[in-house]
Order: sequence, then structure tokens, then C-alpha cells
Amino acid sequence: MKRTKVMLFSIFVVFKGLLAQSQEPSALYQTIVALDSAYFAAYNTCDMETQAKLLADEIEFYHDMGGLSTSKEEILKGISQNICGKVTRTIVEGSLEVSPIPGYGAAIVGLHKFKNHREPEGTPSKKSRFVGIWKQTGDQWQMTRIISLH
Repeated sequence: MKRTKVMLFSIFVVFKGLLAQSQEPSALYQTIVALDSAYFAAYNTCDMETQAKLLADEIEFYHDMGGLSTSKEEILKGISQNICGKVTRTIVEGSLEVSPIPGYGAAIVGLHKFKNHREPEGTPSKKSRFVGIWKQTGDQWQMTRIISLH
């Protein structure tokens, strides 16, 4: 009886340790979430230089309302003219998923909200889905694809 209890306790400790390990964010998850956060902090504060560094020259931005944009210059110009000081993006907590793309980088999928500051106070922000594809070249990461769905 005592031996069974010890064995069950040992199994419980091992299982609890494995469960705790599986719940810790991976280094890749932490990296991609930090990159997404850095990009959208720059987006929210009109830091066009940081945005330009984090967007690849070969960017593809798919928007379910605006269509496909492939000009980094035009995307940044559009953000500068239409977003700066007018819109803020926030993440829906607990919605982010990161998946590796072997030999390329990683994908981030989640939900976010955009607050349009020209709308009346208290206007609710609608959740929308997004996908970001990040390419790793050496130690550098850049977003190469963005899909924004409302």
C-alpha cells in the first residue's frame, strides 16, 4: 500500500512538471509576440522608422476590405496619412498563437481590436482576426505577410 502511494505520488510529480513545462511559452512564442508588440507599439505611436525596419521590402498586406498591397512605401504612406493619431490597435488577451515555419520563420495568429479615435467615446471596438508571417534572416526578423480580416 505504501509503495503504491509513493509510486502514485511520483507519477503525479512527473506529470505536474510536464504540464508546467508545456504551459510555459516557448522562446519562439516570446520572440514573435515581442516583435508583434514592437511593431504595433510603433504603429500606435506613429514611429514610421521602426515600422519600416520591421516590414520586409517584399511585404504583402492582404486586407479583406482594401485588397492586396505590395508596396512597402505605399503601406507606410497609408499608415502615416490614415492611422497616425487616429487609430490604436490592442490585442485580445489570450488570443495569440505562434507556429514555426521551418526554414523560414514563424506565423502569429490572433485577435485584435482597433479603436478609431474619431468615433464617439464609448463606441465599442470590434474584434478581428489577423495573421502575420515573420521571416528570420540571421538574427533579424521582418514581417513579410499580413492578413487582416474584419
